[in-house]
Amino acid sequence: MSCVAGGAERFISILPNSAILSSHFLNEKLNIHGKLGCVLSILGSTVMVIHAPEEEEVTSLDEMERKLQDPVFVTFAVLLTVVALVLIVVVAPKKGQTNILIYISICSLIGAFSVSSVKGLGIAFKQMLERKPVYRRPLVYILVAVLVLSVSTQINYLNKALDVFNTSLVTPIYYVCFTSTVVTCSIILFKEWNSMRPGDIIGTLSGFCTIIIGIFLLHAFKNTNITWSQLMKTVFNPFSFSYKILCQFFLLLMTYQ
Repeated sequence: MSCVAGGAERFISILPNSAILSSHFLNEKLNIHGKLGCVLSILGSTVMVIHAPEEEEVTSLDEMERKLQDPVFVTFAVLLTVVALVLIVVVAPKKGQTNILIYISICSLIGAFSVSSVKGLGIAFKQMLERKPVYRRPLVYILVAVLVLSVSTQINYLNKALDVFNTSLVTPIYYVCFTSTVVTCSIILFKEWNSMRPGDIIGTLSGFCTIIIGIFLLHAFKNTNITWSQLMKTVFNPFSFSYKILCQFFLLLMTYQ
């Protein structure tokens, strides 16, 4: 299964659980927009799983090394590193406490390296079980170092984000940013989308856009306090515009019948 499908599957279970647990144990409440955002995010993740691309199979460290040395991937890795360092050194000390996207962006950018490292180490472990001398390959130690550094950085800044901001907001926003970098890394490194049909490409992009809309509802309207009863009263108020629209809609339906 591809990185896209794997990330979407994890998100389907993480988002509802984190929202429920944070609501019960941390007294963090989701308003109507937040609940709708969770539903849209889950639906978008499901669509992504259905249309996710097949991962190109890499069976040896030699293949992995060739892919990591690809000029396009090297350029992508350098760009991610520079942006992450700028955020860590310049932006985070000034705006990290007020902007939820700063810490999450750092975690997400570094996350692309952790996924690639895990993939490479998985291949190395498989070859080690086949009694091949992988311990002689410098690539293995480089991947271990990158994995340790990237995971420790992610944990550090994710904890900072959770200390400052609402857990129900951090988790889904982190998923979208993390998935974006992983999908991009996957496209560049493993060429996963080369064999996809147009329908699967449209489905994957549609699912991801649905998730982004859900995250927007979670983040943009987090301070809006509207209850279901207030919403129903507004919709079914005889003097409201929405009520008149509903009446006209039902009249049209009865006319066509």
